[in-house]
Amino acid sequence: MKKAMLLLSVLLSLLMLVSACTPPATEAGLEPLPLPEPLPPPEPDGGPFGVDVNYNINTIDDHLGRPDVAYIDMRMLYDPADFESIGGISRLTRTLPGYRIVPLPYIATLSAMPVAGAYEGDKLFEITWGDNGDILACVPNYAESEAILSNLFPKDKAIFLMCGGGGYSGLTKSFLIYMGWDENMIYNTGGNWYYEGNSSLDLTLPGDESVITTWVANYSFIDFGNLTRIS
Repeated sequence: MKKAMLLLSVLLSLLMLVSACTPPATEAGLEPLPLPEPLPPPEPDGGPFGVDVNYNINTIDDHLGRPDVAYIDMRMLYDPADFESIGGISRLTRTLPGYRIVPLPYIATLSAMPVAGAYEGDKLFEITWGDNGDILACVPNYAESEAILSNLFPKDKAIFLMCGGGGYSGLTKSFLIYMGWDENMIYNTGGNWYYEGNSSLDLTLPGDESVITTWVANYSFIDFGNLTRIS
């Protein structure tokens, strides 16, 4: 036993000596990884959802993996809205690598939907929407609502929003700006229903496509039962 402890002590000493003698990457002649070029301000396309002209579902493959961007997918795993009636998909069968799934219906009240069956359950914030799409009022439903929002949507990074058709992303952008986020750092990258790139992340179970693989998705679950309701 004493010999084993002595041997372990010698090995640890050697490792510490090697670490101390190893120069940093720059001193060893290695170039540090270059930082990406700063993003230009968002440039909405003028459509109903304000999808960005430069950073959208058609160009996203060239802009994945940036350390200065928070990638967020605003869809529900199983959305009760009848998106099939407009050619969409109510189930979240795929996303993109690096995108965190934060369902908008759990965050805030939806504006009027063009389809039936929109979610009306628990949510962090209650929004009153105007007829022109403006937010008239917003109140938190829980004491923790604002802290959760700040955790899910960091203010020190650009935010790339994605959903099915672009609508949830557009609503989220309007909501975040209303809540004080910098409008120059929020981009609506559009709808994954129209994605034709090479980076798709499949979220269905092989052999049973009715099952969404929540263990594969980076899914943000909000346990409303553990939050403090504001009466």
